[in-house]
Amino acid sequence: MKVLIVEDNHSVAETITDFLELEQIEVDCAYHGESALQLVQQHYYDVIVMDIMMPKLDGISTVHHLRQQHCQTPILFLTAKDGLNDKQAAFDAGGDDYLVKPFAMEELLMRLRALTRRGPSKNETQLQFGDLTLNTSTYEVSREGKAIKLNHTQFKILALLIQRSPAIVSRQQVSQHIWGDETPSSDALRSHIYGLRQAIDRGFDPAYLDTIHGQGYRLKLT
Repeated sequence: MKVLIVEDNHSVAETITDFLELEQIEVDCAYHGESALQLVQQHYYDVIVMDIMMPKLDGISTVHHLRQQHCQTPILFLTAKDGLNDKQAAFDAGGDDYLVKPFAMEELLMRLRALTRRGPSKNETQLQFGDLTLNTSTYEVSREGKAIKLNHTQFKILALLIQRSPAIVSRQQVSQHIWGDETPSSDALRSHIYGLRQAIDRGFDPAYLDTIHGQGYRLKLT
């Protein structure tokens, strides 16, 4: 499990980090919302733990931005704000769970594991990114209502990128997802990425598929 802790109190963030790392959980920390948005674009997280009151960009606004960017990662709000209106705003923004400070570390761990088992907040068969739609049951793909033809490998790559958007997915992660341990030559992946880009971006605006040289691939809205 990999968790992002978004918390402006360094002492609280460090305490949570120390506890989770003892449970063999990988942790990154951000101390305000703007930093969290940058990290989510660069890395994939199984769960995000979000404070509300933070400098630069508060937790509610940060989650709004994440959901607008099609980030489907489960989000747990961890905050001292315990009013019903606060909880309503958190869930309306796209939060999946809410835990009030002070809290027991063991309860936080239980909730993180439950959110991880639940997985990304998405329809199981219908994946959406902007005006691009993918159906994992019928294998239909469309953009702006126009049908798009993909081969099986391109379909699997696109589904992975949508599920992990807006994070960057490394070449190694894509290859492992598609071919497992029997990784083909880099030219095979490059060819499928080229075909996927031509299919979903050619003739449409904006272009969604972004290659980050030396890092991997991601879908971006602008």
